[in-house]
This record gives sequence, C-alpha cells and structure tokens, in this order.
Amino acid sequence: MILMNDFKAEPPELQQAMLEAAKRVIESGWFVLGKEVSAFEQQWALACGLAFGVGVGNGMDAIEIALRALEVGPGDEVITTPMTAFATVLAIIRAGATPVFADIDPQTALLSLESARRCVTSRTKAVVLVHLYGQIRAMDLWNLFCANYEIALIEDCAQAHLASLGGKAAGSFGVMGAYSFYPTKNLGAIGDAGMIVTNVEKLAVRASQLRNYGQSVRYQHPELGLNSRLDEIQAAILAERLKWLPDFTERRRQIATAYFDGIKNSNVTCLALPESGSGHVYHLFVITCPCRDELQAHLQKNQIQTFIHYPIPIHMQEPCRNLCHDPLGLVNSERHADTCLSLPCHPQMSDEDIAAVIAAVNSFQGK
Repeated sequence: MILMNDFKAEPPELQQAMLEAAKRVIESGWFVLGKEVSAFEQQWALACGLAFGVGVGNGMDAIEIALRALEVGPGDEVITTPMTAFATVLAIIRAGATPVFADIDPQTALLSLESARRCVTSRTKAVVLVHLYGQIRAMDLWNLFCANYEIALIEDCAQAHLASLGGKAAGSFGVMGAYSFYPTKNLGAIGDAGMIVTNVEKLAVRASQLRNYGQSVRYQHPELGLNSRLDEIQAAILAERLKWLPDFTERRRQIATAYFDGIKNSNVTCLALPESGSGHVYHLFVITCPCRDELQAHLQKNQIQTFIHYPIPIHMQEPCRNLCHDPLGLVNSERHADTCLSLPCHPQMSDEDIAAVIAAVNSFQGK
C-alpha cells in the first residue's frame, strides 16, 4: 500500500537522533521553557529570516496568540478562507473576533484577493492568509492590499514550512506568521507543537507573555493568557528534524514535478504550477476530478491511499453557518471541496511508488 505518510520508513539515522534528543531532555530534568525551546525558537526564526520565534503548544494557538498580540478581538472582523483546517477559523473565534469568509481562486485553491476585497468593512482588522497545501503566491499584492486598508496580515504557515518567494520565507511577509509542527507537517514533531515568528520585538514579548498564562515575570499576570508552551522534548526533536527538512522538501518537489509531467487524464486537473520552484513545498499534492469519489475508490483498489483536504468548507460546518462571507457567495470553495483529492507526496516514496500512482491515475476512466 502506498500511504499518504510513512513515518516507519524514515531514515534510521533520523530516528536515532530523535531518541538521543529525547534522552538528553529527560536526563536534563528540565521539561518546560528551557534551553531546548530557546534554541529551537532561534533556529526556526533564523530559518524564516526573522528575528523572533515564540514556541507555543500548537498551530491553532499560534494564530490565536498572534491575533491577541495585535489586539484583534471582540467587535473586530478577520477575513480568511473557508478552504482550510477548522483550526484556522477556531483560532479567530477563540481570540474573540468574527471570521469573514472570502472565496478561493479555483486554479490554486488559495484565498482570492478580489473576493477578500468584497469582504472588507469598517470592522475589518486583519487577514489570516492560509498558505494552503504548501504554496505561497502574490505576497506583494497581499501586502499592498493590507496596507491600503490598514489591516494586519497574519500568515497561516501550517502547511508551508520554508516555502519562499524572492528569498523571503513564509511567515516573513506579514506582521506575524503562525506555524504548526503537527506530526504530519513537513517539519513535524511527535505530538502537538507550534511557533509564532515575527520581526517586531514588542509582539514577540507579548506573545511570550500570552502563551504562559499572561505572565510577565514569575507570579505577575498583567493580562489573561493561555497555557500554550512548546515543551522541551518536542523542541529538541524538531531541531533534529530541521536538519533533514531541506532534503525532504527537495524530494517532495521531485515527486510533484513527476506528477505534473506524468498525469495525463482528461478527468483529472492539477492545480496551477507555483510562481517559482521555491514557492511550493508540497505538503500536499492536490488534484481535482468531477467524479472524485470514483477516482478515490479506483486508487484504493490499486493500493494507493488518498485523502480529501477538505471535504466540507468551514462555512458549511454547523457552528459557522451564520458567519458572514463574500456577498457573491463561495462557489469556488464549494466546488473545490466536492472535487479535490490529495495524492501521496512524501519523502519516503520511491520512484516505483511515484510511477505506480501516475499509472493508476492515468488508468482511471471516469464514471
């Protein structure tokens, strides 16, 4: 079976390094907000080309804390996409703000700038821009858009670890970037973990305070915060996995190139090519097919695992049905949710695996 992820096939050297990192933390006797977290915060901020990193419990908390650090909350609106993991929108709600859904570009599945413009009101305070599937695009246009409307740009980089445009990494275009290190991410921990990155020191200080009960110094709490701290073992393991990220990303790009070149089926459409080779890290390789469910069943019969990211747009989830959205509707998001399918695209795939996926997709004859 060709799996969407195959952690058991990771290099033995990496597995051994992770074990040694965990052992080092256990033997140190220091498990929360110690030198491992501090070191990884610096490493990841540097990798993103930024000055500050704040380790948090998960990617959802990273978005919530970023919003709260920017004083986005009750009475404020935040524009985002309905084609994302629920955590993106839940973070906005937990911060006390109101999500407003803009539609996507059907060629990329990314947030549509034109749709976002239709969603702006006097209450709009921020845009949470999701770098869906690992791709970043048109960041100069998004920065200009936010500057013109005097709203904050927060990047949801959960799927776009070190994707870059013009030498700038995901998370460095907006005022703050939010990363998830959930195990299935391109850079994944062995549990929940996240990071906020920024170049603004006062925002980093505020985020550090918010993640730790709102505590400024020990036992002094000038505001209400969260318990959302990246722990020492996860930080130590992420530091080891970071050493492998460039090679893993290169392999993902090789697989994606093979798919773009090899998939030739009139029933299947690949999403648009990235703006540049560095602009996509292929957390997921997504195709669309009008008879998606039949294609998924066909691939399953050929021993190929696939997933749907995401089958239900957020505005159609029960708690979010009454939230505001583009007055022209969210037709592209709904159509994408009905037709999208994620193919295996991970570093442990062999050339034979890649060829098998392409052959299976191409042999699909539709309904």
